Amino acid sequence: MGKLQEFDITFTNNKVVYSPGESITGTLKIRTTNALQYKAIKVNCQGSCGISNKMNEASWAVEEQYLNSTLSVADKGTLSSGEHTFPFQFVIPAAVPTSFEGPFGKIFYCVKAAIDTPRFSKDYKAQRQFYLLNRLNLNEVPAIEHPSYAVITKKFNYLLVKTGTLMLKAHSDLRGYIPGQVIRLSTEIHNKSGKDTGCVLASLIQKVTYRTKRQVMDLRTIAEVEGAGVKAGKHAEWREQIIVPPLPQSALAGCSLIDIDYFIQVSLKSPDAVVTLPIYIGNIAVNLTPSRPSVPAPCSVAPSAPPCEDDLNDLCAGGGANEEIPTKSHSQQDPSGQPVTLSPGAALPHGGLYPDLSAPLFCLSTGATIPFFTEGSDITPIPTSCSLILPPEYSSWDFPQEPPPTYEESCSTAISTQQQTEN
Repeated sequence: MGKLQEFDITFTNNKVVYSPGESITGTLKIRTTNALQYKAIKVNCQGSCGISNKMNEASWAVEEQYLNSTLSVADKGTLSSGEHTFPFQFVIPAAVPTSFEGPFGKIFYCVKAAIDTPRFSKDYKAQRQFYLLNRLNLNEVPAIEHPSYAVITKKFNYLLVKTGTLMLKAHSDLRGYIPGQVIRLSTEIHNKSGKDTGCVLASLIQKVTYRTKRQVMDLRTIAEVEGAGVKAGKHAEWREQIIVPPLPQSALAGCSLIDIDYFIQVSLKSPDAVVTLPIYIGNIAVNLTPSRPSVPAPCSVAPSAPPCEDDLNDLCAGGGANEEIPTKSHSQQDPSGQPVTLSPGAALPHGGLYPDLSAPLFCLSTGATIPFFTEGSDITPIPTSCSLILPPEYSSWDFPQEPPPTYEESCSTAISTQQQTEN
């Protein structure tokens, strides 16, 4: 029985990231010390999605397959001692989802090889993973160049007998971004009460939904920035920005078991008031040509909960903010510990407004995302060199997590709160 010295799969030019419709080519390399009998040598290319009911569990409760093709590179015979190579090629289907890995499931692609030996002899197996990127072109998303906008009014009691009204309004400059771009966030707070508000908090949140009989939602805060409160009777404005770190794209096209959504959540701690701004994360940036300018947020966009008519009229009347809210802390900080205040050009290649689309698409990330690459076509991932564009930290996970309220739920809550206040 011959002993294998080498049994390995290599991809042409060490390429490990592919797109739908491409051909994946490579070589199976075998080196033996003595002659080795075999019944067949096969190479298999496969891709699938698996979902588990428990975190980091190896067995799948639900699974769907996207690719499974087997090629026999050699039939029954004997491998002489020395080195042998067998080329292979597979065509990737046009409708396959992007690679993904999370705590409750993953979308996984690999090439496997096996030497089927005679009875009572040891079979040999090898495996090499590759990654699929089914790009999300943000320009194909309707109204992507418009702001994401939300407003809510809150009536509350303080000092047992006094009633106050607060309006919280927020909007982003766009509805879609790619890693490395900056989300420009504008928040206005109208505090029509005699009580100071608590701090204002803006968070970039990722929601991953795993679809099994017992649906699981994984909600994570990717970045967070906190601003000071607003004094009694004041109207204040807060402008901040969040750099989009390496993240998996929204909507894994072709996968029916995993959904990925992103939103900006702006909230006040006292009184409790929350608005959410849905956004998309993609791979091809929004093309803001002169014919497609970014437009200001209109007052007619559907709010998170219905504002009082008088307050909405005051808001749309356009009175300028008479205070600026200072930022207290930012989770994305430079090495000196100062909050990020970069312009988009400072965070992106060549100082332009948008990332260089000819540059490498990936940089190394962890957790619920695919591995990213920054230099050349090395098979080993290389971490990003930019300290300001960091991947999210997935070391801790709290379960269960609840998604933000829907528009209908927000309206119901606001109406019931108003009725309790009036009573």
